[in-house]
Amino acid sequence: MKQSRPAKQLTPVQAGQPNCCGEEAIEAVIEAVKGDKQGLTSEAADVIYHLMVMLASHDISLEDVVDELVKRQAKSGIEEKASR
Repeated sequence: MKQSRPAKQLTPVQAGQPNCCGEEAIEAVIEAVKGDKQGLTSEAADVIYHLMVMLASHDISLEDVVDELVKRQAKSGIEEKASR
């Protein structure tokens, strides 16, 4: 049976996932610098997709990430960074 792309990315090839996120993030930055709204939108979708795959492979939910963002809203950026 043929595996879907997300299923393949959740297999032991997890070592390559950070590379995918990094590559897509760089491509998004390039599109932003070029001022290409459609290109940035497309690359941003890729970044989010690969990030979600990477999070899932580490058993981290989007809700976990949102909870972390909510915690940070209660602190200034300087306080938050110092607490890490």
